[in-house]
Amino acid sequence: MEKNKCTCCCNEDNEERKLSDRNNKKDLIKRLNRIEGQVKGIQKMIDDDRYCIDILVQISAAKAAIDKVGKIILENHIKGCVTESIKHESEDESDRLIEELMKNIYKFMK
Repeated sequence: MEKNKCTCCCNEDNEERKLSDRNNKKDLIKRLNRIEGQVKGIQKMIDDDRYCIDILVQISAAKAAIDKVGKIILENHIKGCVTESIKHESEDESDRLIEELMKNIYKFMK
């Protein structure tokens, strides 16, 4: 019995890889706009010669916020693309996708 082809965001048969439909683009953009504001605030703090520790606290907050965006995208990729691939693709294709996922998780964790 032939398996149905996966049409998820990372299927190589798709013309281009794209952001998973599981992601709420509006929410992600809102988060990124907030982060952009945080970075501009850090720039202003440096221009204003603010206390180093205060600047470092804001840098830490911006890093945590960007990590949160990454975690949301990663979670949705796993719940969508990887899950669909395991259900619908060949074992070789699923193994390839999981290997790609693991390489990217290791990069993300640095």
